[in-house]
Amino acid sequence: MSAPTSGHRVHLTPHPSTPPSDAVRGVEVRIQQEAGDVLSFAYSLHADLARVRIPPNRTAQRTDGLWKHTCFEAFVVTSGEPAYTELNFSPSGEWAAYIFSGYREGMKPLDIEQPRPMRIRSGPHGLDLHVVVRRLNPPEREEGARSRVGLAAVIEEIDGRISYWSIQHPAGKPDFHSPEAFALEL
Repeated sequence: MSAPTSGHRVHLTPHPSTPPSDAVRGVEVRIQQEAGDVLSFAYSLHADLARVRIPPNRTAQRTDGLWKHTCFEAFVVTSGEPAYTELNFSPSGEWAAYIFSGYREGMKPLDIEQPRPMRIRSGPHGLDLHVVVRRLNPPEREEGARSRVGLAAVIEEIDGRISYWSIQHPAGKPDFHSPEAFALEL
C-alpha cells in the first residue's frame, strides 16, 4: 500500500489496562492533510492476523457500531472549539462519521462525502488500511484554524480479547474521546 509521502507518522500504544498480547506487535498511523479539508490516513496493524478477528469484506457504506470490533479511528477538533468529529474505518470497508457538540455530547451523523474507496491489504506481517476523507470539520471552522487529532485503534483477537490503542491515553479507563487523547496538532 502506498501511504502518504509526508505529514505525521505516529506509533500508537496499548492502554495500560490492556493485557500484553503476542498477536499484536504494534499499530502505526500516517496522517497527511491534503488540500483544503481533505485528510489521508494510512493505518498499519503489525500483527499475527491468524490471531486477530478481522471483519469480513462488506459493501463500503456508513455503518454504526464499528468500534465494537477491529476498527481504526480518528478524532478531529478545531483548537478552542468544543465540537469534534469521530471517524471509524473498518477493515470490512465500512465507515462511520459523527459530530459531537462537546465531550461525548450531542452525537449525530456527520454529513460528509463518502470516503474514497479504502485500500486494504493484508500479508504475513499484518494489515494496512488507507483512506482519504473530505469535510472533516463543521462548516463554521475559521480559515487557518489549527486542528488537533486523536488517532486510535480497537483490535479484537480471536479469543475475544480487545485492546485499545492510541497516541496518548488519559488516566483511567480507555477513552478516545478525552481531550487528552487529541495529541497531534495539524
